[in-house]
Amino acid sequence: MDDRQAMRASDHDRQEVVDLLRAAVGDGRLRMDEYVDRMELAYRAVTHGDLVPLHADLPAAGPAIGPGAAAPAAPRATASRYCLVAAFAGLPAVLRVLWTIWLTAVSVNVVVWGLVSLTTAHLIYPWPLWVAGPYGAVLFALSAPFAASRRSRDRLVAARRP
Repeated sequence: MDDRQAMRASDHDRQEVVDLLRAAVGDGRLRMDEYVDRMELAYRAVTHGDLVPLHADLPAAGPAIGPGAAAPAAPRATASRYCLVAAFAGLPAVLRVLWTIWLTAVSVNVVVWGLVSLTTAHLIYPWPLWVAGPYGAVLFALSAPFAASRRSRDRLVAARRP
């Protein structure tokens, strides 16, 4: 087995393969059930050798994860288009769950506030801010270091590539 095939894959490598698979679905090369199966395998992959078969039957228009190939950086257009999703996806699972709970609680409170305002025919005090503000600030304070470390790691990886 080639040294590259035995090398452990990073989260970035796995994400590149998933992005390639997503593009293949968009091109009509994969069915959704195939995409989901391959995506699950990509996220469970340990080595580059585990990732190669997942996209070996697809055109090499996307990232080249294979023997002797360096993993290219993700396209900037995709990164800017999905920056919020990418920032959320880069967080640990615990923080993603907490953000989801926070968003659900805030959404329910805003809907209740809106319904009460509509039924009373005047705008009442925006009390959902007290639900959203303090807890959102704490979650942001917990999430910011993870996002910053991920950005600095991505910059270091990009600087090392030719």
